[in-house]
Amino acid sequence: MYVVKSPLPDADLKTVSEALQGALVDLVDLSLVAKQIHWNVVGPRFRTVHLQLDEVVDTARLHSDTVAERAATLGVSPDGRAATVAGSSGIGKVPDGWVKDTDAVGTLVDALGAVITRMRARVESTAEADPVSQDIFIEITADLEKHHWMFQAENG
Repeated sequence: MYVVKSPLPDADLKTVSEALQGALVDLVDLSLVAKQIHWNVVGPRFRTVHLQLDEVVDTARLHSDTVAERAATLGVSPDGRAATVAGSSGIGKVPDGWVKDTDAVGTLVDALGAVITRMRARVESTAEADPVSQDIFIEITADLEKHHWMFQAENG
């Protein structure tokens, strides 16, 4: 059922809705992964990493809302339910329990790298279908790449 009618042709809407849903899942999971590690990080750089993780959480939550609202704007119901996120996120398994600061940084480098790779594919897939959504993906990618750089610099 479509409550809101999209201005996009059906083929373009399919491409864009898949990209938006995938981005939503990845961003929700990224916020959860960063928060999980935030609660469990230990080590000499605890405070620095702890605070840096919250910056990632804030970025992921901000962008997940933008992505979900873009989907709704196009008449597509966004799905951020836990089962959906768990079943289709591109982020690998994160450690449980206490996480040494260097391992926490490495985990975030990997998680951000995975999301960035998928986000860049979305930038490409939406170029013709919907430049408006593409612009959102470009902005998200730029923000995530900045976090990626900063976490990589943490472990040198």
